[in-house]
Amino acid sequence: MNSPLETTTLSPAARNDSSASDVDGRRTPLKFKPIRLCDLPLINSILQDSLSRTCDYTTGGIFMWIGYFGYEYCVVDDTLFIKGLAQNDRSVTAFSLPIGPMPLEKSVEMIRDYCSAEGIRPVFSAIPEDKIDYLTAVVPGIPEELGDWGDYLYSADALANLTGKALSKKRNHVNRFMADNPAYSFEPLDRNNISDARLFLDRLDNENEKSDPGMADYEKRQCDAVLRDFYSYPFEGAVLRDDNGRIVAFTVGEVIGDTLYVHIEKMDHTVAGSGETINKLFASHMLLRHPAIRFINREDASGDPGLQKAKESYHPIAVLRKFNLTAD
Repeated sequence: MNSPLETTTLSPAARNDSSASDVDGRRTPLKFKPIRLCDLPLINSILQDSLSRTCDYTTGGIFMWIGYFGYEYCVVDDTLFIKGLAQNDRSVTAFSLPIGPMPLEKSVEMIRDYCSAEGIRPVFSAIPEDKIDYLTAVVPGIPEELGDWGDYLYSADALANLTGKALSKKRNHVNRFMADNPAYSFEPLDRNNISDARLFLDRLDNENEKSDPGMADYEKRQCDAVLRDFYSYPFEGAVLRDDNGRIVAFTVGEVIGDTLYVHIEKMDHTVAGSGETINKLFASHMLLRHPAIRFINREDASGDPGLQKAKESYHPIAVLRKFNLTAD
């Protein structure tokens, strides 16, 4: 098992891993390369300054979907460039909003230069709503909303306490689980239970996870990969056990600023209230560990009607809309 990840501020020399920069007024082309686990400290250090609450600009949002969206990266002048595939069309090469101190005009021109050399159109994907005007000021075009990919944002206090009439059904499910399992246990995810969590994940049936079997299979493999290398990531997690000591749910999240991003939440759907209970207890646990948390992002529904219904049942305070933008 790897040692716990220490997120440190890297020196400019360590952060600039690409030769792409202005030399005598000429820009060297961006040089993208595959993202590997050993690149995580560099990428994570820059993502701390993303200033967005959407999950696409988190370590989990990138590393868990490297294979599915074909993410590659390069860093220039402390600015992170991510190239992959558009969220709504994996036949289209697309770019994230560059993150870092480089002026947007310059970073966009570097992407335009790259696209011109590759013979592709400059497409920006999953741009947060609060950043789309910032981008369109530099990239003329008509934004296209990604209707199925908005992130569900919640009050952290509401999920931790389940107070109010709107969440009464959730409270009832939690009470049912606790009544059925008076000797239940909630444990932070650590070396003592990661192996059990992996065995639990392996036994889970994907049938109830997503309407897209291919995405469900990919996600399950990536969840196992996260558990296998858990201490390489800036993640925290927890497991829920029933009266018999069996894991019936587990979850993994990441904190950036005032927001907890829940990247993984798996439960045994045959155990009443297991999902609601792990959700509530993890929110409470993380608020105690990180009092500055105000929001919980439970990510998008990726076009899955069942997931959308489940996320709406927790009454989000906002759905963080995202957009594609193709440069004219």
